[in-house]
Amino acid sequence: MKIDPYQHKERYLAWKQSLNGRQIPRLSKENSDIILSYLEDMENGLNVASGSKKGSRSFIRLNTLKTRLIFLSNKFQERYGVSILELSERQLHSFFTEMKNGTITRQDGKTYQSVVDYVKIFKSLWHWHQKTNRKEGIAIRDITTDLDTSHEKPDWVYLTEEQVKKLCDSAKYEYKVLMWFLFDTGIRAPTELVNIKVSDIYNNYKELNIRDEISKTFGRKIKLMICPKILKEYVELKQLRPEDALFPVNPKSINNYLKRLAKRTLGDTKSPAGQKYSDLTMYDFRHCSCCYWLPRYKSESALKFRFGWKKSDKIHYYSEMLGMRDTISEEDLLMDLTKTEIEKRLVKSENEKEMLQERLQILEVQMQKILQMVNNSCFVVRN
Repeated sequence: MKIDPYQHKERYLAWKQSLNGRQIPRLSKENSDIILSYLEDMENGLNVASGSKKGSRSFIRLNTLKTRLIFLSNKFQERYGVSILELSERQLHSFFTEMKNGTITRQDGKTYQSVVDYVKIFKSLWHWHQKTNRKEGIAIRDITTDLDTSHEKPDWVYLTEEQVKKLCDSAKYEYKVLMWFLFDTGIRAPTELVNIKVSDIYNNYKELNIRDEISKTFGRKIKLMICPKILKEYVELKQLRPEDALFPVNPKSINNYLKRLAKRTLGDTKSPAGQKYSDLTMYDFRHCSCCYWLPRYKSESALKFRFGWKKSDKIHYYSEMLGMRDTISEEDLLMDLTKTEIEKRLVKSENEKEMLQERLQILEVQMQKILQMVNNSCFVVRN
């Protein structure tokens, strides 16, 4: 059974049970009915927008939809005095613009960093609203067409191999093993990480099997090139059995430790990827691993396989080309500039070789004739 470190299923079902048929607290009945109807359809894969993935939504998605739609409903009611589906197009655009420029802030006073996520969720709700009404013969205009859905990539913590080593040298033993494993594998943490068992490590700790049922995209078998020795020592020291989880971690506790360690070891300045070292998390190691392996893999498809990616744009998304270097040399330039001339010389050389071979064959024939004449002459003299 796949382990969900954030218990999305349990949280969503517990929330539903707590309602017990009543409306969502702190929402108007109209907003509550709309959100509950929408969530029920998403649970069952009904009235999904055209072009979207078919089927029921995951519990991760359902929790996200629930939380953000409740937030939007409350905000629209406070600012405009209307339900979530009674907004005008101008009100909708004005609201998301104010979220982006900081007029509408978070509870801690900071600006929202992922406004596009709220935009996409509202668009999904509105398209569901259109589809359900269309079945009743009612046409609803799409007021979300001009909403900005461009994605701003969040900052992350970039670490070089030397910085990873520095962190590991200063870390407690279990964290040291974990960090080298994350850096080597680039595994998704915590979702794939917490589901790895000791039995998934094989070939004397030199290969890892990320099973299909625990992966977000597809299962894969990858080589461990950095951590086999320390990983073997860890398993033997902990006396772990094949069915045991390799790293039974608590994501929140691990991330808090990494933040403290990075601040103490690397300081509180920004890394080249924009995020402070003191904000280091397990997932940052996936970015750093991509940067490490990118110049070392000979093919893009092999790199995508290691990280469980289907699209090539993920390579730039995760690496931003940090740590890359220009590897062209004068020899490469010489090869490109003189390639045509070398090819001409090769052709000429081949032609000359063929001519020489023909001449040799002619000379051999002539020599055989001369030899035959000499032999005949000798025979006549003797007689």
